[in-house]
Amino acid sequence: MGQALREDTADVVVIGAGIVGIAAACHLVEDGRSVLLIDRNAPARGASFGNAGALAFSDVMPLASPGIMRKAPGWLLDPLGPLAIPPSYLPRIAPWLWRFWRASRPDRARHSMLAQVAIMQLARSAMEGLVARAGLDAMVRDDGALELYESEAEWRASLPGWDARAKEGIAFEHLRGDAIAALQPGLAPGFTVATFVPGW
Repeated sequence: MGQALREDTADVVVIGAGIVGIAAACHLVEDGRSVLLIDRNAPARGASFGNAGALAFSDVMPLASPGIMRKAPGWLLDPLGPLAIPPSYLPRIAPWLWRFWRASRPDRARHSMLAQVAIMQLARSAMEGLVARAGLDAMVRDDGALELYESEAEWRASLPGWDARAKEGIAFEHLRGDAIAALQPGLAPGFTVATFVPGW
């Protein structure tokens, strides 16, 4: 981006050097603006580091989905579960939980998924353009992702989500046995079924 700028000489100051901040800064520079990009850490050390650098364009299923609230009590009781809410915080979070529950109704979840499909299509197109213009194609790997299931029941519970993705043109393939090992050798034998998603 050229020589170092101070805040009082840059046209635009972008705070946060994750994928969103870097993309915004790149577009501004392409538009002829001088940009100062700042972050308290090294580039991509926040949320962009936490997602392992994955461009997960197939992840379009909303968290607020039918049946999600029935799983919450089990998560709260599991010390290793994905949800932890201190009892003293429940009164404060209750209004949000109410809105989350309403958003998980089938009709609303469907609208949320379609919105995420549109966002991901736009994100893919925009990212591919940025990568190409920066000459970084060789640095982006297109290996896909493997989603693993520890039981037949767990896999079957995921099928409505895969059916919804299929209707939106998202490619995937369900695998078993040797087909899983061919893609990822050395997995524990407990993973009986997997779904390979090439669009990662």
